[in-house]
Amino acid sequence: MSTRRVGIYVYPGVEVLDFAGPFEVFTTASRVAARRGAAQAPFEVLTLARTPGPVAARAGFRHLPDGLIGDHPALDLLIVPGGAEHDERGEPALTAWLQRTAPTLEVLASVCTGAFLLASAGLLDGRRVTTHWEDADELARLHPTLSVENSGRWIDDGEVVTSAGISAGLDMALHLVARCQGAELAMATARQMDYHWQTQP
Repeated sequence: MSTRRVGIYVYPGVEVLDFAGPFEVFTTASRVAARRGAAQAPFEVLTLARTPGPVAARAGFRHLPDGLIGDHPALDLLIVPGGAEHDERGEPALTAWLQRTAPTLEVLASVCTGAFLLASAGLLDGRRVTTHWEDADELARLHPTLSVENSGRWIDDGEVVTSAGISAGLDMALHLVARCQGAELAMATARQMDYHWQTQP
């Protein structure tokens, strides 16, 4: 079992469960694997921001990121969550980092309206994607090259995976655990979290 490093981008107004849900899934998977005698943790997780200091997430939740974009170890997976992300769309430093990082990843993923940030960086062109049901029409209007599907919990389009709104990020993250480290560990992780994983998108 090799360790995959997961980065989660956080920013002012990020939806708490959008980033904390996947964080919990990947860290719980590592805890479960350790209990089962794994020699290495399957996942190492770090949160990344554009600027130093605490990030005020949606509803005032404050989070201190582990590092900064452009100054972090190599990533295998990158999760871009949603929230009040309008000010992040097309932000030059973020766009440049996403475009530079995406080709190096095993999986680039978004939760909820995080898809707008990937789309703004040109990383979803021509792909099947999803987002929060409330925002699907806007995503399709702003980015007509995308095939936006307003159904299901997530869409796995190879090296890019997108999820529907908020809690759907948990199901997508468990799917990524299964994809990267096997369905057995994903099921054990969901059980440990006492979460009813919707295993089908």
